[in-house]
Amino acid sequence: MNSRQNHRSNIAVTLVILMIVATASTATAAIEGTWLGKLKLPTGELRIVFHIARGADSTLKATVDSPDQGATGIPVDEVTWVNSHLHLGLKVIGGAFEGDQKPGTDSIEGKWTQGGLSLPLVVVPTDSVPPLARPQEPKPPFPYSAEDVSYTNSKDSVTLAATLTLPGGEAKVPAVLLITGSGSQDRDETVFGHKPFLILSDYLTRLGIAVLRADDRGFGKSTAGRGASNSESFARDVLAGVAYLKTRKEIDSRRIGLIGHSEGGIIAPMVAAQSKDVAFIVMMAGPGVTGEEILYKQAELISRASGAGDSAVAAERKQQEAMFGILETESDSLRARAKLRDILMAAMADSARAAGIDSSAIARAIDMQIQQVTSPWFRYFLTYDPRPALKKVKCPVLAINGEKDLQVPPDLNIPAIESALKAGGNKHLTFEILPGLNHLFQTATTGSPEEYAKIEETMSPVALKTIGDWILDVTDRKNK
Repeated sequence: MNSRQNHRSNIAVTLVILMIVATASTATAAIEGTWLGKLKLPTGELRIVFHIARGADSTLKATVDSPDQGATGIPVDEVTWVNSHLHLGLKVIGGAFEGDQKPGTDSIEGKWTQGGLSLPLVVVPTDSVPPLARPQEPKPPFPYSAEDVSYTNSKDSVTLAATLTLPGGEAKVPAVLLITGSGSQDRDETVFGHKPFLILSDYLTRLGIAVLRADDRGFGKSTAGRGASNSESFARDVLAGVAYLKTRKEIDSRRIGLIGHSEGGIIAPMVAAQSKDVAFIVMMAGPGVTGEEILYKQAELISRASGAGDSAVAAERKQQEAMFGILETESDSLRARAKLRDILMAAMADSARAAGIDSSAIARAIDMQIQQVTSPWFRYFLTYDPRPALKKVKCPVLAINGEKDLQVPPDLNIPAIESALKAGGNKHLTFEILPGLNHLFQTATTGSPEEYAKIEETMSPVALKTIGDWILDVTDRKNK
């Protein structure tokens, strides 16, 4: 699943994700500038960039980029440079960089530590870092209009900030509302340096379909509102978007549909089951089984793609089962956290100490993971079964998956979606498993999340055409 970082973690994807916070301290001008290095991971290399400068108070400040993950300008909270030794403190994620500048060289050689990982890292000064290529991103001028709009989910006091793209012409047009995956995301569903919903919106609007895409609640220009956030509350945000589209004179209110990616593929059927205003839905890598079932399979597939063997996969499954059991049966939050801490400490302590990571760093990493899995969103996702809602969906449905999707695997989810829809009597169904595509619908080699940022393609033309052609077909029939 993709990530809602305020309330939802990018589930079971083992990445070196740099969520680093920062300020400052000491010494000489030799360290100031931009430094580039590469972390060697089992699935390839990950570029790391340090930007170090002196602040107005003469102390050193730093930010970190992980350009291959689309993360830039992340502040660092501890910076020291003493006797040619660089220290960057990473309190938020329980990690650090420690390195020494070798005499007679420009390079700083050291180790990047995070959680239970300790990886060699050599950084060198550089004048520039080549940006990631994203050739599909559209450039103006556009043959359609784009309007900044807002609408309100009054039940949760949430105001959603959005962009509405409208084809030209006087005739009323069909419209779709795009629903992001897990993780707090902007209206373009920006992830790993890609903007999938920008690409999809541009493509569909050029076909004559209006598109509404919004910043997630509590992210970008949208307000957080009140109450805990989970898939059910996000569905209310979508219902508010559908109501807004019905007010627009340019849009045919009989031809309003939903496109949900990943967790958005849970939310779209939820909304369609509640509202007769939804004329059709597209599920892009949408789940058909409970979150618990998805997470077990997801963890296994991603671990194997990263080179893990049977014993490591079995150990991870055992740990997941223990943690999920606590989350599903222990209602007392303090007791649940204590039990989870015992499991994680047993799993992490030995490997972390062997890597030279101190106990306080281990504790911080464990605290962060506990916070993620005890969030209202995660608890809801873990046990939510999408099949009852799917049985109530009567409008046309397109469900597509990438053949190489390791996060919402098609062989687990597509049959469950099909079975539930047919059990409810829905006969307007189309299912497609697209060869060679991953969870983001990119043309991929392994399907591992480690590839997402490195692939230049944001969304396969095959996926775009599949979605566009199907919507034109169902909305044309609806118009007759």
